[in-house]
Amino acid sequence: MKKLRWGVIGIGGIASRKVVPEIQEHAARSEVVAVCGRDADRTKELASKLGIDSFCTSEDELLKSSDVDAVYIATPNNQHKIQAVAAARAGKHILCEKPLATSVSDAQEMARAARDAGVTLGVAYMMRFHSLHRKARELVRSGQLGTPVYGRAQLSCWYPKMEGAWRQILSEGGGGSLADLGSHCMDLLEFVFESPVREVCSFQATLAQDYSVEDSAVALLRFENGALGTVDCCFSVPDDSSRNRLEIYGSAGSLLAEGTIGQSPLGRMTACFSPQTDYDANQSRQTQQGTVEIHESPTPMYAAEFDHFAAAVLDEKPLEISEEEGLRSMRLLEACYRSARESTVVKLS
Repeated sequence: MKKLRWGVIGIGGIASRKVVPEIQEHAARSEVVAVCGRDADRTKELASKLGIDSFCTSEDELLKSSDVDAVYIATPNNQHKIQAVAAARAGKHILCEKPLATSVSDAQEMARAARDAGVTLGVAYMMRFHSLHRKARELVRSGQLGTPVYGRAQLSCWYPKMEGAWRQILSEGGGGSLADLGSHCMDLLEFVFESPVREVCSFQATLAQDYSVEDSAVALLRFENGALGTVDCCFSVPDDSSRNRLEIYGSAGSLLAEGTIGQSPLGRMTACFSPQTDYDANQSRQTQQGTVEIHESPTPMYAAEFDHFAAAVLDEKPLEISEEEGLRSMRLLEACYRSARESTVVKLS
């Protein structure tokens, strides 16, 4: 079976610790053949450790390689546009880490470059490939939860000020906890409901940390299908205190997941199917009848994400998280930041 040959631009924590090792071990249609990082010794060490033949410190060198079919961009957000445009002009397909850029205009320029070059551009929202998240979408789609009513996605951690941490610098990350964590959560709710956000109100603050971007944020969402939602995401909550919950409620039941939002393919989810056929004001309805645990085999999310992209390129199958999805996510992020600045509800076209 033919594989898509990847070059990785940026070997920061998540790329070197999770993404590249998982692709090499679990992906069926993808293999990393080259890595590019600023630190020559660290890049060489990663390549040697994972059996990757080519390593470099220059993006131009990687993009000139005829052995590379596609690039994964895992650099600070403010570098995405320049690197994606260069990759497109070099004829390489592109999977870019979320968010796609630091502004809608930059993301649009990336999309134009990809279209002009005839290459595929995707955005890396790997949490869509968690087996329990896909099951949640399936259950909502089937109607077993009735009419979608409300969803909540929560992802928080403790992220103190660190020298050179680009996620804490507005010009490099484009925002703080909302851009980094909240973008995942909003995308996940849109994925499960299969409905885009059409209206948003956001509140943001820097409460516990000492940097210029927000360390705490909440977004209130109204989806096109009428459902409501909230996303709460903080860099100001101790890791052990955050349960990283996904909650989906409908007129006929609910899904409650814990530990599924994040980098792990594990976690647990319970479902309560309890359609109301009558109403008795004299009886309490606060019971747990009908609650069942949902069991799905864990899926290596990053490997699944890369193989899905490979199938889009090699087999011309539809790309689930396309440039259009990335652009919509950028518009939603910008709407959230505008809402917080202006203390207003923002509607998305």
